[in-house]
Amino acid sequence: MTKLLTSAFVTLLASVSFAKTIPAGTYAIDTAHSKIGFEVPHLVIATVEGRFTKFDGSITIDPTLNKSKATLNVDVGSVDTDNKDRDAHLKSPDFFDAAKNPKMTFVTKKIVGSADDLKLVGDLTIRGKTKEVTLDVKYLGDVNDPFGNHKIVFNASGKINRKDFGLNWSKAVEAGPVVGDEVTLSIKVEANKPVDKKG
Repeated sequence: MTKLLTSAFVTLLASVSFAKTIPAGTYAIDTAHSKIGFEVPHLVIATVEGRFTKFDGSITIDPTLNKSKATLNVDVGSVDTDNKDRDAHLKSPDFFDAAKNPKMTFVTKKIVGSADDLKLVGDLTIRGKTKEVTLDVKYLGDVNDPFGNHKIVFNASGKINRKDFGLNWSKAVEAGPVVGDEVTLSIKVEANKPVDKKG
């Protein structure tokens, strides 16, 4: 019995000792070291990958983690799929209609889980349409960089249906639709704040 209790205590102590905590504070997304990417089915059996090259946002980590907040603003005109003609089509009224709807935004509504297993629930707005989406988030850690910033790093992923946001264009071929409806999101974020040099 004593050995059993000792083993349980050691296990509990280890879980407490090695549980990740995210340092509190407000961090600006470092766009030079972050990536907002997506992948969408093409001709049923293939995929097209893309990214947005212009964006900004912030993350506020509260000591009570579920009170934390995040915002992301994306310039949809910066979409890049390594094909100029395809990018021009994506910016057109068939898809993003970037001239009339230049920004895509995400604002958190709630955060659930722990630093080791987070779910970020928020409002995603594309082309003037807002839908609630859930992102699975993995916290990778924190570190001081050589330039006086304290950095935190996250990876996030999720899936949306493009037609929920009015991105309806497609054509059918023998295999099925040219463009699939389900879009997989992949977000890699480094965010920083000035190092607190007090003390």
